[in-house]
Formats: sequence, C-alpha cells, structure tokens
Amino acid sequence: MTTGIIVGSAFSFDDLDGVQTERVEVDTRFGAFTLLEATLKGSKTAWFAPRHGIPHQTLPHQINWRAMCAALAEVGCTQVVTTSSVGVLDADVPIMTPLLVGDIIMLDNRLPDGSPCTMWPTRHPSQGHLVLEGGVINDALADQLAALARRAKIDVPTARVVFGYVAGPRTKTRAENRMWATLGAQVNSMTLAPEIVLLNELELPVAALVVGHKYSLPDRAGTDGAESVTKQLEDSRVAMEALVLSAARDLEPTPYTNHIYRFDEA
Repeated sequence: MTTGIIVGSAFSFDDLDGVQTERVEVDTRFGAFTLLEATLKGSKTAWFAPRHGIPHQTLPHQINWRAMCAALAEVGCTQVVTTSSVGVLDADVPIMTPLLVGDIIMLDNRLPDGSPCTMWPTRHPSQGHLVLEGGVINDALADQLAALARRAKIDVPTARVVFGYVAGPRTKTRAENRMWATLGAQVNSMTLAPEIVLLNELELPVAALVVGHKYSLPDRAGTDGAESVTKQLEDSRVAMEALVLSAARDLEPTPYTNHIYRFDEA
C-alpha cells in the first residue's frame, strides 16, 4: 500500500523532519509529471505531487491535471490525500485550521482549458462512467485522517466542509463569493476538485484536507495585499504540515467505494 499526497501553496518541502525526497519524472500518456518520492522515518515510501511545481510556478489553468493523476497511479499509489489552501465562505468555519472535505460542488465538469474533466478525453479501452456510489470523497479514508489528527492532538473540526471549485487564475468577485455561499459552499479555491474526479476515475480512494488562509465573505473583514497573503499562506502551511506527514506515514489501506460502469459489463 502506497499513499500519494497532492500538495499546493500551503506546503513546503524545506526542512521536513525525518523526510528525504527525490524528484522523479514520470511519463504518462498525457505527458510527463514530476513527483517527489519521499522516504519517511521507518523507511516507508510515499509519493508527493506538487501540483504547482517546485518552486511554485504553475498557475491553476496551466496544471497538467491528467498527467499528475496518471503519474500517481503509475508509481503504484493505492490511495491519495489531496490538499489545498482555501478561502472560507462560512463565518462558523475557522481559518488556519486543517479541515476535512465532505463533498464538492463543481458546477461544470470541465478543466480550466474547457475540456471535460475526465481521464478519457478521447476514446480509450478503459473508459466508462464514474458512478458515485460512495461519493467523491472516501469516507473511510477521511475517518482515518480525523483519527490521526486526534492522536496527534491536532485540532480538526468534526464537521466536514463543502468545497466549491472555481477555475483560475483570477480570484473570485464579491458577487461570485456570495453566490458560492448561497449554493452551499463553505470553502473554495482554484484547485482540488479536478484531481478528486480524475483520481476516482482511476479507481483510487481519495480524501481531501484543506486549510483556510482567509475569509472570502464579502461582508467579513479580510486581509489584502501580497505581503498579507504570503504570511497567511505560511501560517496555514504550519497548520497543515504535521497532519500531511502523519497521513503519508500512517494511513492504512482503504477500499475504493465507487464504480466505473463500462458498457462491456452489460
């Protein structure tokens, strides 16, 4: 069993305690993607996918989403935890605190380039319909993350948040954030949802862990400016890092609970 971890703006590989990493370029049918093979304490291996590259240089609409997910499957990952720094739309949801995602809102099942969000953009022998019997988030994997947080005395709210996906690269308008809150989204960002869908199509259990670096509610005071955003991302990284490393090291195998319906089954 090997765990893959997708990380973004709220994560740094500098001075990770007891972790050695090696860059590995993985070829897929969608192109190459660079992963980090991480050797953890106890010689256990996990795979990290820095979705924006190292250093952070790829905007959300420039990410090769299919190659990233295919690369994790190619190296043998059997389950994936994906992470994101988010704006918070619900005044009752804390910022600078790791949050487990319970569900997503992705109004149009498309990648930022306009193509369908699927591992089968053209006809392929493995293609089929993703049937969400267990939901896009694997509850058993999320339950394990919650248990790891309790064991490490990391404060993670019991209630799981609804994530709203908004394709980048610009940020949302005030009216758009009001709309997302009205639709039931409690947090939102420009990433996370595409890989959740694609990894499910690869029949991999997925859990999602996010941390709010600001309130995006138009009527709640926020912080603006590049320096403020940088500090907020740093604060949120600290909140996320310990739980991510625990997940990479300690998660147990989790069964996939959805189904790919293929017409040759009929």
